[in-house]
Amino acid sequence: MSLLPVDQAVERLLADVEPLEAESVPLAEAFGRVLASDLKATRDQPPFPASAMDGYAVRAAEAKAGAELKVVGMSRAGERFRGSLGHGEAVRIFTGAPVPEGADAVLIQEDAERNGETILVKEPVTQGRNIRVAGLDFKTGDAKLLVGRVLDPHAISLAASMGYADLPVRRRPRVAVLANGDELVPPGATPGPDQIVSSNGIGLVALVTTIGGEALDLGIAADKREMIAAAVDRAEGADILVVTGGASVGEHDLVQESLKTRGMRMDFWRIAMRPGKPLMVGRLRAARVLGLPGNPVSTFVCAELFLRPLIRAMLGLSTVPDIVTAKLSAPMPANDSREDYVRARLAQDGDGLVATPFPLQDSSMLSTLAAADGLIIRTARAPAAPAGESIRVLRLPR
Repeated sequence: MSLLPVDQAVERLLADVEPLEAESVPLAEAFGRVLASDLKATRDQPPFPASAMDGYAVRAAEAKAGAELKVVGMSRAGERFRGSLGHGEAVRIFTGAPVPEGADAVLIQEDAERNGETILVKEPVTQGRNIRVAGLDFKTGDAKLLVGRVLDPHAISLAASMGYADLPVRRRPRVAVLANGDELVPPGATPGPDQIVSSNGIGLVALVTTIGGEALDLGIAADKREMIAAAVDRAEGADILVVTGGASVGEHDLVQESLKTRGMRMDFWRIAMRPGKPLMVGRLRAARVLGLPGNPVSTFVCAELFLRPLIRAMLGLSTVPDIVTAKLSAPMPANDSREDYVRARLAQDGDGLVATPFPLQDSSMLSTLAAADGLIIRTARAPAAPAGESIRVLRLPR
C-alpha cells in the first residue's frame, strides 16, 4: 500500500465534516466558546445622549468665555435631571449621565469656575462637545458579533451590553482519548522494570481542551483485544475517538483489529510523513477515529496536523494551518520520500524570523517538542538546504 501525502490525508479527513449543532449557554459560561449565529443588538448603546466627561451641561451658544450660568440641578449616572435646560442655565453632570433636554454641549469642570449656584465659563465650548450621541457604539439591529467568533472577554462584554444573558454557541466536540500499551502506567505510578509513564493521553486531553473540545479520558488499555474493545465501548456518544499507540502492524499492535470488531470502517492509514507514518483514520458509528502513533512526538505532530483541524472544522472555525516563512540558521540535508516535520526554535533577527532545528529529532524526545516553537516543513525529496534559505514553518500554539 502506497503512503498517502499529508495534504491529501487532511483533505480526506475533513471532506464531509460539518459544524456541530448550536446550544445556548449562559453568558458567564461562554468564554472560549464559538458563536453559532450572528448577534444583533437588542438596544442602542448608549440608549440616550450621554456625557463623556464630568462638568456642566450647557447651551453652546451661551457658554462663551466670561459668561455666567445658573446651575439648576444635577444629572448623574442612573439618575437624570428631571427637566429641560432653560436659557442662561447649566446642569451639573457626570460621566455617563444623560444629557438634559435643551443642552447641546458639556463644559468640562476644569473650564468652569463654580461660585455657589452659578458658574463662570473660562473656556468656550462648541456644540456637541463631550457628548456621546445615542447609538454611538451600536444601534438596535446592528450585528456586532458574527458567527464563528471565539468569545474572548471583550466579545462577552459586548454581548452583555447588546442585551444578551445567554448566547448561541457551537456544541463542543466530544473527544474520547485512549492510550494503548502493556508498557504504560498512569502518571504518578511507579513503572516496573520494563515500563514507562504514559504521557500521550494526558497531553492529548489537554490539547483537546485548548482547541475547544470536551475531552473524555479513557485511560490506558493493555495490549489485549478485549481490553481495547471494552475501553472503546466507553466512548459511546463521542464525536471523535483518539487512540494513541498500537496503530502500526507489529504483532502487538492490536488497535485496528480491536476496533474493527466493534464495527470500525477504515478510511485510510499510513501517511507519507515523518514522524507519524502509521496514522490511522476511520469511522466507528457516528464517531471519527484517529489512531495516532505511540511515540510521543509522533503523537503530537499528528495531533497538530489532523486532530486540531478536525476539532476546528466541527466548531465551524478555519482549518488553515499557521504556516510562516523563516530563514534557516543552519544547513539541512536532502530529504527522502516522506514529508518531514522538524522541531525548531524560532527567533527574530533584523531581517525577520529565523528557525534553528534541534540537532536530535528522535520521535521519543518530548523535551525538544516542549522547547520547540515550530515545525520546519521539509517536502518529500527536498534537496539539501543551506543556511539562510527561506523555509516554511508550522507554528506551534503556545
